[in-house]
Amino acid sequence: MSVLLTGAFGHVGTAITDRLGDDDRYEFTYLDRESHPDFDAHVADVADYEAIRPAFDGQDAVVHLAGNPSPGAPWGEILPSNIVGTYNVLEAARDAGAERVVFASTNHVMGEYRIDREPELYDGEPDLEVDHTDPPRPDSYYAVSKLFGEHLGRYYVEGEGTPERFYALRIGWVLDPEEDVPFGPPERRVAAGELERGTEEYRRAVNHWKAHWCSRRDVARLVDHTLQDESVAFDVFYARSASDHSWFDMDHARDVLGFEPVDDAEAHEPPT
Repeated sequence: MSVLLTGAFGHVGTAITDRLGDDDRYEFTYLDRESHPDFDAHVADVADYEAIRPAFDGQDAVVHLAGNPSPGAPWGEILPSNIVGTYNVLEAARDAGAERVVFASTNHVMGEYRIDREPELYDGEPDLEVDHTDPPRPDSYYAVSKLFGEHLGRYYVEGEGTPERFYALRIGWVLDPEEDVPFGPPERRVAAGELERGTEEYRRAVNHWKAHWCSRRDVARLVDHTLQDESVAFDVFYARSASDHSWFDMDHARDVLGFEPVDDAEAHEPPT
């Protein structure tokens, strides 16, 4: 299968290339705004349709990861990459006849459920679970842009007929290889003098990250499942590793795609 990977050199992109790059089932083409010393890449910005369009020729699938990843980004920074860019990717996929698109959405599309209940949500096992049928409650312009991508993907599948399959993955927090544990960011705050171990604030911060963490291995495995699937036309899935503190449903990904996380946030305990 020929697969175009946009945003190939970000956190999720490198998790995929690290684990699937040598898989004989896939022939990857990499698209990113920046070049990479170890990979040949089509260097272009997804906001520029004419620049990215040649990369889509001959592709069976597109894994679309490119875009502004910051929940704090203002609208002016979200618009070109996440709105125009996502339209450009889907239009290029349609024009080139790609059969499927896997879209990196985000858990932030449900972020207001969390904000309503913080900080007590992370005192123990949460009394909350959201699934793919619950109404979205985006917490930022970034989250709104990802909902736009989900709905645009559905339109292309149902209205345009190409691509034939669209998988929206509401991905949790994927980290660099050196920090691929659910307490990495709180420990960064400890090192910066912003947080103290052993405090209630520290415990809640770790539980927060455990709830949202998606290991690099699990996100690559879920993408693999979407690329191998032959049952879905359009659907939405949460992407995370196992955790007693998570409030995102994983039964749907298990039932439809056969995906089961292999990494468990509870197996990782922070320093004391």
